[in-house]
This record gives sequence, C-alpha cells and structure tokens, in this order.
Amino acid sequence: MSGLRMTGRLRSLALVLAAGAFMVAGLSSTAAYATEAAPLSVEPQLGIQFNPDGDAGQCGGTTGDQWATSPNWTQAIRFDTDDRAGGCQLAFGVNDPDGTLAGSSISYQLTRSAGGVGQCGDNLGVNTVPILPIPVFGAPVRVDTDSQPGWCNLTFTVTGRIVLDIQLYADGDAGQCSDASPVTHYAFAGTPVTVKIDTDNRAGGCQFLLRLRHF
Repeated sequence: MSGLRMTGRLRSLALVLAAGAFMVAGLSSTAAYATEAAPLSVEPQLGIQFNPDGDAGQCGGTTGDQWATSPNWTQAIRFDTDDRAGGCQLAFGVNDPDGTLAGSSISYQLTRSAGGVGQCGDNLGVNTVPILPIPVFGAPVRVDTDSQPGWCNLTFTVTGRIVLDIQLYADGDAGQCSDASPVTHYAFAGTPVTVKIDTDNRAGGCQFLLRLRHF
C-alpha cells in the first residue's frame, strides 16, 4: 500500500512540474512576442539646406545639407549677405520614417519689408516643408540683403502636434538680426514666428538654428 501511495505522489509531482514548465514556456514566448511586436520608434529629423549662389563668404556655418534628430538643435548656419555678389539659398524638410507627425504641417515664407525692393530674391510665396518618410527639401528661398533700404522677414507657420524652436541672433552689429543674443522663439499651432534678417556691410552676421519637437 505504501508503494502505491508513493507512486501516486510521484505522479502528482510530475504533473505539477510539467504544468509549471508549460506556464513558464508560455510566459517566455509571450514576452518574446511582445518585444518583437513593439520596436522602438524612429524620431523625425529636421533638415536645413543652405548654399551660396555667389560669393561663398556670405553664407557660413554649416552649409550644404544637414539633418537633426528631434529634439536636438540643428547646427548653426550664418547669414552675412551684403554688397558682394549673390546670396544664400535656403530650404527646409522633415524626414519622418514612422509617420509620427501625421496630420501636422510646417510652412515657411520669405517676404520683403516695406521699402525693401530688390532684397530677398523672387520666391516670396508660402512654401510647404515636406514631411515624408524620406529626406526631401522644400522649394528654396533666397536670402540676399545688402545696403539697400529694408530687409527680409522669414516666417514659420505650424499646425498639429509640432513645436518649432527658432533662434536668429547677432554675432556683430545687433541691428542686422532679430536678437542681439540667443533668444528662443516658439512656433506652434495658431502662433507663427517671424524673424528679421538685415545683414549688410556692418560688422558681423546672424546665427540661425532650429529645433523640432512634438507632443
């Protein structure tokens, strides 16, 4: 009788162990599946394209194409257009591989101030910043201020779940830029931001940086 009871107990223990092993295996496979099904998202990137179309000394800092991953700042570009030939071609883009910014938008517009005839180039309409899963830039505007009267206004308009942080500050004569020292302006839905570019033959130029954030 004692042998039968022992055999029964061993069978019960084996069943309990088997059930436990099945549960652990089930949890392990579930955890592994959850890890594979929820990969980390890729943050969008804000791009600036900045190139001279005349005297290269008028367009400084980081020229060419650059991309900054949200929420990092872009590298500074530098406006120093004056009476030398040419100006600076400027465009923007957003690379959004995961569609994080779906339903949001950014636009930019370069306009002449009152009396600013001959400054700022010809593309004075509203330009859409492409928000695409590949790096693409919008239409370029031409920053070309000199010693003529007036200046260029650069305006950013945002909709949706985006905040665009903007800095444009002087590294010489403070009258050439919106700010004498780094001050951050915030463009968000319903609140556009306009900055002033008035570089000419005065000392120094304007440092310009952007940062893209979303919520």
